[in-house]
Formats: sequence, C-alpha cells, structure tokens
Amino acid sequence: MIPVTPHIALLDSEISEEFARASGPGGQNVNKVETAVRLRFDVAHSPSLPPGVRARLARLAGRRLTRDGVLLIIAQRFRTQERNRADALERLLELIREAAAPPPPPRKATKPTFGSKIRRLEGKKLRSDVKAMRGRPDAD
Repeated sequence: MIPVTPHIALLDSEISEEFARASGPGGQNVNKVETAVRLRFDVAHSPSLPPGVRARLARLAGRRLTRDGVLLIIAQRFRTQERNRADALERLLELIREAAAPPPPPRKATKPTFGSKIRRLEGKKLRSDVKAMRGRPDAD
C-alpha cells in the first residue's frame, strides 16, 4: 500500500513501470542503461480512488491521460533508474493529492469602495494632464 492522503492509499499492483533509454545528452552511458521510467496508473478503473477524485484527476492529467483512462508519467530527469522511479511516483502522488484537495470556496462578488473609486479617478485625471502636456504648444 502506498499512502497518498489520510483517506486514500494506492495498491502496489495498480501502478506499473517500464524502463527505457533516456533521451538527451549523456555520453556512452546513455546508450547502455535504461534509466527513463514510464509509470502507468489506470485512473478510470482504480478501486482506490473515490469518483470525485477520479474525475478531478482525469481533468488535471490533461494530455498525460490516454483514451483508455491510463495516466502516463515519464521521468528521465536523473541519471539513475531508482531516482527516476521515485520522481515518477512522487509526481503521481502529488497529482492525486491535488485532485483530492477540497475545491476553494466560491468567490463572493464585492463592489469597489467609494474611496477606491475616487482614487482611481484622481489617478486617471493626473495621467490625462500629463499626456495633455505632451501635445504641441498653442500657436497664438
């Protein structure tokens, strides 16, 4: 079991990893060692996630979510397989935590105060005066 939040924990069997050669510079080592990690997590069929969290996670995943509802995270930031595995898992857990967080309270519409309206209009008047002075002088 992998704890995500106090109420959500993932089963180890829900996460699958496969390894590939990382792209980018790295010299001779990059051609021999499979350090990049492709982590897959089936969001659509996960028994560990409540329906609301599942829907928000699918929305947060964006392009990382396949048509089948599988979240794909590719980690190749580090030179070792272990650090890339930990990075991919942490990114998955962070995404799930973000989806599990309660939504922010709705914004209450307010009107600007009388003083703020006056200050705004005074600032506009000053700016108007400055710009008016930039014109050509009157030819009397």
